[in-house]
This record gives sequence, C-alpha cells and structure tokens, in this order.
Amino acid sequence: MINHNRYFFCGIGGSGMLPLALILLDQGHIIEGSDRSLDQGRTPEKFDYLRGRGIRLFPQDGSGVTSSDQVIVASAAIEETVPDIAAALSVGARRMSRAQMLAALFNAAPTAIGVAGTSGKSTTTGMIAWILHHAGKSPTVMNGAVMKNFQTPDALFASSLVGASGIFVSEVDESDGSIAGYNPRVAVVSNISLDHKSMDELRALFGGFAARAETLVLNLDNDETARMAGAFPRAVTYSLSDPAARLTAHDIAPAPTHITFSVHDQTSGASAPIRLATPGEHNVSNALAAIAATLACGVTLAETAEALGSFAGISRRFDVIGTGGGVTVIDDFGHNPDKIAATLRTINQFPGRVLVMFQPHGFGPLRNMRREFAECFAQNLDAEDILLMPEPAYFGGTVDRSVGSTDLAADITALGRHAEALGDRAACGARLMELAQPGDRILVMGARDDTLTVFAQELLASLKAC
Repeated sequence: MINHNRYFFCGIGGSGMLPLALILLDQGHIIEGSDRSLDQGRTPEKFDYLRGRGIRLFPQDGSGVTSSDQVIVASAAIEETVPDIAAALSVGARRMSRAQMLAALFNAAPTAIGVAGTSGKSTTTGMIAWILHHAGKSPTVMNGAVMKNFQTPDALFASSLVGASGIFVSEVDESDGSIAGYNPRVAVVSNISLDHKSMDELRALFGGFAARAETLVLNLDNDETARMAGAFPRAVTYSLSDPAARLTAHDIAPAPTHITFSVHDQTSGASAPIRLATPGEHNVSNALAAIAATLACGVTLAETAEALGSFAGISRRFDVIGTGGGVTVIDDFGHNPDKIAATLRTINQFPGRVLVMFQPHGFGPLRNMRREFAECFAQNLDAEDILLMPEPAYFGGTVDRSVGSTDLAADITALGRHAEALGDRAACGARLMELAQPGDRILVMGARDDTLTVFAQELLASLKAC
C-alpha cells in the first residue's frame, strides 16, 4: 500500500512520469515536480497544463525538495549528483523509482492488466483502455503516450485515466528490468526482440511475468512469444496467419489511412468485422491482443469490435500531421528496429517516395543496436527513399558518445540505401524542404523528445507556405 501523500517527480514531463503523476493527483495526493525540459524552455505548453492541474513546478536545482515528508519519484538511472536527488538525501526524503511507484499501484488493483512486449505496448494499452471504457468498465489506465480518445481541452496530455473500478491497465517495461516487479492478473506479451537487453535476459524477464499471470495472452506470429506458448498451453493466443491461434484475423484490407479485417474466436465460434482508423497490419495484431485481454474481463467480441471502430489512435503512432504542397507529414514514435520496420512497411504499401528524418533516441541504444538499425533501414527503405539523421537525442549526463549518426549513415549507405547524417535537426529540416516534391511522404521518427512533434508541425507549416 502507498501511505505517503506528497510526491515530488524528478523529470515530471517524461512520457512515463507524467501519467503516473496525474493518476496520483487524481487519487488525491499532492504532486510537485521538476524537469530539465522545463528549465531549457522546451514544450512549455505541457508544463502550463501541469500547473493548470494544480501541480507545483520547480527548477531542477533542488529547491523543490525541502522535507522528509516528500517521496521523490525518479528514474532509477537518475544519478545522485542531480540536485533534486542530492537535496532528497540531505533532508532524508524517501526515494522511489518510477517503476516501483507504478508497480505498487498496479499490484494493489484487484484486476491488473499488464501489457508487455518490445513494440506496440502503448497502442495495445490504448485499445484495451478504450474497449473497457466503451463497455462501461471504468478502468484506471497508465500509458506511455497520449490516447486520443480521452483528449479534451481540459486533458490535452491524456496518457492516463482514473476510473472507478478495480481494473488497472498499464504498459510494463522490460528495458530496465522493472517488469519483474509486476504481478498481473492478465498479462499480454505481444513480441520479444532485441532492444535494451540480451535475448537471454529478455526471455527470463518475460517468462517470469507470464508465469505470474492468471490469464496470459501471447502472439503466435513472433518467434519468441510463439515459443513461450509451448510452455504455457493455457495461454490465449492470437495470430494473423496461424490457424492454431484462438483469435485470428481474416480478410485484411489495408488502405492509406485505415485497415479493415474480420476477427474470429475459435473458442466461441463468433466473428466480427472491424475497421481500424490506425493503418498497418501491426495494428491488426495489436487489436487482437487488446481483444484477448478484454475478453478476459467479460467484454464480448461484438463489444470489442464496436469499440475498436471508434478507436482514434495514439499520438506519435503513425500520426498524420497534415499535407502541404502535396507532401504529407507523419509523426511517429518508431525508435527501435521492430517499430521502425512496422512503420516503413505500412507507409511503403502505397505509392510515393518516403523522406525519413530519424533522430536516434540515445547514444547507448545506437551503439548497442547499430547493426540491427542499419539492416532495418536497408531492408525497409525503397531505392528512391532518403534517410536523414541528426545526432542522437542527448539531454546531458554521462554517456559514451563514441558512436553517432555518421557511423550509422555509413553502414546504411554501404548496404545500398541513401542515408545522410547532418549536424542537427535544423539542417535536416532545411534538407527536407530542399528535397520534398508533391507526392512525397515525410516521416519524422524518434523517441524521448517531445519536440519532434513540434519539428513535424513546423515542417508542415513551411510546406504550406511554399
């Protein structure tokens, strides 16, 4: 149980921190916080929104941490030399990681639904949230991205939801090992692939998570999760192609802005047509995962299909910003090889050259997955497509910066695709404006940096002004 009622979030604007802070706020706790982006003047509208919700914000200089009554919530990676953490040590304030805080809330819920996997967690979590909400189940939801269905003028950053039932839906993270702290009643594992940890570490983490669940949902289209299904014969399985799965998709018909299909439940014999406003076969797979999870909560297949028909999507997941001068700008969270490949496969199903601006989400991930990134782009970019990259996202701290975007661009070029490493985003923007022609699609990709959306919006404004 959580007994404290005053929480200070160090990095409150982060995609994992903001929704958690809002859930605690809506539960009646006092919330305060700081953020390096606030100090740097980035995404001011986000912090204005938090202030408007009654959250007191401070510079990240330790000035907001003054009492041992505060609980300091910070990423486990935040170093003790950060002023807020140093201040917490000085006054004797308790420190919790974001994952510990979330796990405490999650594990206390009577019906905890955990969504895990290397890719697709935010979209699947959003789909589950909307299905349950639509069915009157009133869930509490913790997502790592804004759920468009729940956005209102008073809730612009709707990455969380506080409901009245005992259902708690959350994505859970394997990258920092924190998945080991969650005890789900319903566990979804959509896919397992190389990201932040070795495959042996990932298999152990996901296997433990699966073993703790009463109901396990597994994807038979991913080699690793299909292998898990052999160890968990009672799992609820889904697939786009394997007839052995309980839930299968048929008559898949992709379109540039949506995708239609029918879902069949082998156990009940029921089927239902679905039209998703979020294109791509990977979203059909996400929908099957969401259906499986919500069936376990007593929602009927017909109810899931009806809800998914009005699912508006997740911000920065193949998010069409608009079209100017015949050029369409799309904002996307793709940052690891699996996510990038899924987005490029979706966009390349339809005519038009693709101009990609990809900002790697960190020097560490780029160094660790350099070969996988290069192969992903080489395999999924067409010959006429062009990839532009600034240096990886970096907001300070100690990190090995020996491998950068120039190295990755050289690898991709050696594999026969067109890649350019430019000094910064401004240079990438200028180059995109120089290259763009009617019929092109500009794809802005990357994570850990909310200003990528601003960049995409500025590109669209420039295209419209031409």
